[in-house]
Amino acid sequence: MSLTIDPELFASLSTFMEDNPAEAREPGDLLAFRAATAEMYAAFTAPLDLPPEVEHRVFTTVSADGAPLDLHWFSLATSAAGKTAAVVHAHGGGRVAGDVSMFVPFIAQFVASSGVPFLSVEYRLAPEFPGSKSVEDVFAGLHWLLGQATSLGVDPARIAVMGESAGGGLAASVAIMARSAGVQLARQILIYPQLDDRTVDPDPELLPLVGSMYPDNRAQWDAVLGDARGSEEVPATIAAARLTDFTGLAPAYLEVGSLDVFRDETAAYAQKLWSAGVEAELHVLPGLVHGWDHLPPFISIHKGVYARRIAVLRAL
Repeated sequence: MSLTIDPELFASLSTFMEDNPAEAREPGDLLAFRAATAEMYAAFTAPLDLPPEVEHRVFTTVSADGAPLDLHWFSLATSAAGKTAAVVHAHGGGRVAGDVSMFVPFIAQFVASSGVPFLSVEYRLAPEFPGSKSVEDVFAGLHWLLGQATSLGVDPARIAVMGESAGGGLAASVAIMARSAGVQLARQILIYPQLDDRTVDPDPELLPLVGSMYPDNRAQWDAVLGDARGSEEVPATIAAARLTDFTGLAPAYLEVGSLDVFRDETAAYAQKLWSAGVEAELHVLPGLVHGWDHLPPFISIHKGVYARRIAVLRAL
């Protein structure tokens, strides 16, 4: 039997595309992808309400090269006494698009449902800032949170990194950097993560179902790595799948759809964690494509998947 999309998701996608017709763009055109991402997330989030109990504050820090960074802190307006866990978050967008503002409703809902505050980093994007800049920015957010843990009421032993898509790849690389720096993270939460710069050749079974994702993914990695993409020069601190020693990494939660171009690299990453004795929980969700969980109205499977994510956050 060939791969098929979840019928509820197919119906939801069809309705969304009818209501929000997208302008034709050349696959792999980064500027067009950036504009399309902004337009799409504006439509995704328009019907979503912000939980009133979540406060949003913006702090600043500097990255490794001295560049200023905004850090968006989401927390419950009234928190329980004592120290809390926390999450350092990186948003999606292929490392070339997106900003924290596009993901605010999703972040705020995680905080409202779990009680765990999030620090979402406004990292810099390629091609303007290629190479390791985005990873260094997210790591700078982690370093800042560790330094501010006391004033924010955070337990430094209960900090996780989390991201979706490109943000998941950044979170995985930050977990690698944390290990090198002697920082013990509580968990890495990787939602359909972009981990491997070598995932550019289309899978013929997936190709009819994923639209422009393969040429877009190639263009995104080209923007980050230039001519080094696909070579032996790429470090795991940019593309986490290049890691050869997985020992001592933070335990992981990994999740990806069976129709996602990042499916195989996500499963392979989990396998390498297991082989190194690292606890990893992997979920491959049947019939789901990349970014399925951000498309309202949410389909039936969303409730159970979301509840599992919240359980992971609460377990911190």
